[in-house]
Amino acid sequence: MYFVGIDISKYKHDCFICTETGEVIEENLSFTNTNEGFNQLLNLLKSLDNNQEIRIGFEATGHYGMNLKLFLEKNNYSFMEFNPALVKRFISTQTLRRTKTDKKDAMLITKYLISVDYKPHPRQFYHKYSLKSLSRMREKLVKQRSYYEVQITNTLDIIFPEFKPFFNNTFSKTSLYILSKYKTANKIKNMKDFDSIRKASRGKFTSANFIKLKELAKNSIGISNDIFETKLESLLNLHSQIEVEIKKLENKIETIIKDLNPPTLSIKGIGYISCAGIISEFGDLSRFKSADACVAFAGIEPSISQSGTESHTGHMVKHGSGHLRYFLMNAADYVFMHEPIFTEFYYKKRNEGKSHRVALTHVAKKLVRVIYKLESENIKFNSDIK
Repeated sequence: MYFVGIDISKYKHDCFICTETGEVIEENLSFTNTNEGFNQLLNLLKSLDNNQEIRIGFEATGHYGMNLKLFLEKNNYSFMEFNPALVKRFISTQTLRRTKTDKKDAMLITKYLISVDYKPHPRQFYHKYSLKSLSRMREKLVKQRSYYEVQITNTLDIIFPEFKPFFNNTFSKTSLYILSKYKTANKIKNMKDFDSIRKASRGKFTSANFIKLKELAKNSIGISNDIFETKLESLLNLHSQIEVEIKKLENKIETIIKDLNPPTLSIKGIGYISCAGIISEFGDLSRFKSADACVAFAGIEPSISQSGTESHTGHMVKHGSGHLRYFLMNAADYVFMHEPIFTEFYYKKRNEGKSHRVALTHVAKKLVRVIYKLESENIKFNSDIK
């Protein structure tokens, strides 16, 4: 059996190879982060005895190692990523010296690889990475959209404060159409094109609504000012652009997750976007020893403080994946409304005196345990699964 440790950096990578008996096969192969460098590594791997298993390991280093991982997967080589903190802790037990070189790091990574259970990345790595990247980008844009919505609302409070209370949703297609076309109360009070607004609302905006809005605009205390009108126009344009980009991302995410069709998608209330975010953030669930480990990774277990005979349960621990928590809490909000098992569990917690947020956190924890079972056993959700 061969053990291949790779120290990854931005422009080059260093490789150390030995056998399970400790025989050094390659003490230091330094190859560039290029196609030529990757082929240099590939030729070395191909030169090894093909009757022996090859285990490859390296630290999780963000995007620096992405091209290498895709290259290895394409050429049918498995690999395992390590938590850098765990590798650092292991290294501290191996040497007291503070000398640090890429060559030495590659050798120590190989030693760490030998010491752990080998749990390689799944073959669907590329798809899950794509989902993770797209889901995080969408999350970022959704937060930007929320920011612009706050700015639009604040500007409306100055130029037409009566507008927001008139609409149940300030950012519905109808309200955004009116704002983008007329912008200020002074222009809205003089608007005449009712048919185009009714068409934009698909018939929901009635003539009575039209007359009422014009009346509100006529008596508005809002300020008619070119500066605020220009600001609102800019904010509306940015909001519109972000909406378009979010939709593009959602379409692509939906296409990929439909193709993967993971068991998690069988849970009522979990849509394509939530499923993609959860599955991609967890990655390969086989690397977790238990559902509890998944809960800890997500960081949704309560903190516990014990001293003597006293024990206190605090706020949610947030040392896990913030992105994963975001997707899980959003999913929990829908799951408890659509899936009876989770609905019953939610109200059980509420009856125990838990607040909505705390009860929802318990739903998210239960959801993680169910997802772990479904994905680990590759089964669809059913009401018998607790």
